[in-house]
Amino acid sequence: MARYVIAPIKDFEATDRMIVTVAGRSIGVFRIKGEFFAVRNQCPHAGGPLCQGELGGIVRSSLPGEFDYSRRGEFVRCPWHSWEFDLRTGQSWFDPDKVRVRSYEAAVLGGEDVLACDVKEIEREGRQPGPYTVETYPISIHDDYVVVDV
Repeated sequence: MARYVIAPIKDFEATDRMIVTVAGRSIGVFRIKGEFFAVRNQCPHAGGPLCQGELGGIVRSSLPGEFDYSRRGEFVRCPWHSWEFDLRTGQSWFDPDKVRVRSYEAAVLGGEDVLACDVKEIEREGRQPGPYTVETYPISIHDDYVVVDV
């Protein structure tokens, strides 16, 4: 796997994402609450520009008018058809019987592990993994630069 420098960390101070071309692939690099994630900028459903979509989280409700919003900003929604993908795993949470794509682990240099998505928690909320997963790429920080491995 080759390593590519994306940008200095300071370049992410004014934005939550950058879309770059690495090894001929369009990749979205996201900074969410200090963690970095990289996913392929192509929705597996219809090839839409996935990483240009809105970021969101999980809304839970046990009673009308009451809700809990968690994992804010950790899901990207395709701007073409609103299919959602978990930035941590690449897993689809839309149309669970038909939508699935491949995911990859993300890592940070220096030995810090990126936490994996707690799939069991999401399933307890009544959501089921979809059949698609978007491609993800390992991210690391090296001398204050964001680096992606492709």
